[in-house]
Order: sequence, then C-alpha cells, then structure tokens
Amino acid sequence: MPETQQPGRGMPKGRMEAFTDGVVAIIITIMVLELKVPAGHDFAALAASLPVFLAYVLSYINIGLYWNNHHHLMQAVERVNGRALWANLFFLFWLSLAPFVIRWMDESGFVALPTAAYGVVFVMAGIGYTWLQAEIIACNGPNSILAAAIGDDRKGKLSLALYFIAIPLAFVTPWLSIAIYIVITALWFVPDKRIEQFEPK
Repeated sequence: MPETQQPGRGMPKGRMEAFTDGVVAIIITIMVLELKVPAGHDFAALAASLPVFLAYVLSYINIGLYWNNHHHLMQAVERVNGRALWANLFFLFWLSLAPFVIRWMDESGFVALPTAAYGVVFVMAGIGYTWLQAEIIACNGPNSILAAAIGDDRKGKLSLALYFIAIPLAFVTPWLSIAIYIVITALWFVPDKRIEQFEPK
C-alpha cells in the first residue's frame, strides 16, 4: 500500500481548490456570454451560428474534464506548497484564454492562425496541469497515493503529442486540426479511474 503524505510539509489544499472552482466557473460564464444571438430568425441563421456553438461545446467539455480531474487530484492529497500554487496559476491562466480563442476563431471564420491558437491555449493548459501534478507529487512524496495513481501518465503524454501535431497542421488544413482536438477530448471523456480509485471512501 503506498505511503500517505509526509506530515509537516506544505499547506492545506482548501484555498487552492476553492480558487480553482471559482476561476473555472467564471471561465464558463464568460464563454457562454460570448455566444452571439443568431442574426436572423430562421434555420439558416441558426446554422450559421453552429460552428461557434460546437467550439463552445468542445471547450466546455475540455474545461469540465480539467475541473473534474482537478477535483480528483485534490481528493488524493492533503497538502500543497508554494510551487504547486504557482503551477496551478499557470494552468488557470491558459485555461482562462479559452473564451478569447473561441471568439477569435468565430470572427475569423475558423482560419489557420486562430485554430492553431486554440491548440496552443489547450496544450499550454495541459503542460500547466502536468506541472501541477508533478509539484503536488514532489510535495507529498514519491511514495504518495497520488504518485502511485498517476504512474507514467501515458494518456497525458499522448494528448500533448497530439496537440503538437494539430497546431502546425492548422496552417495546412484547419478542420483537420479541429478533428484532432475532438479526438483528444474523446480520449479524456471516458472517466479516468487512476486517481479516483485511490480517493478516500
């Protein structure tokens, strides 16, 4: 059985959890407020708004997945430290740019640069989340519950690799990049049991 967290190191996790919950709620609120009302009153006008709505749905799912995994991450540990707080802020900074890139993609007609920027935002958020995991593991020890649950994080590495493929691909075929973004989301849509199984019952 993996050892639990080492006593006397770090600080309680509650403030970071509460702050993250608040920021994620604000991001989602801003995203939905950025959705424009269709220009007309028929199905053609509604269809014209479909691409940005689908981009919103994809981003909502991605942010929801990050929030869900962040929740499970926090349940597997008792404390964090200052480095983990900075990693969390870095992660949230990139996540907070989601409303901006969605609006840019919509207003530009889903052309190359905004589509690539969408990938940059989410790959940097993924890097931030990976950094956060590493700092929390360092704080709680290599034999902690979280370290055992994360393992070699193959799914996280695969996701980052796919983003690095999709970003330059946007300058060739933007819609193919978007298809890869959807595949990455689908990889995480199935609940990740690695951490959840170690949570206290």
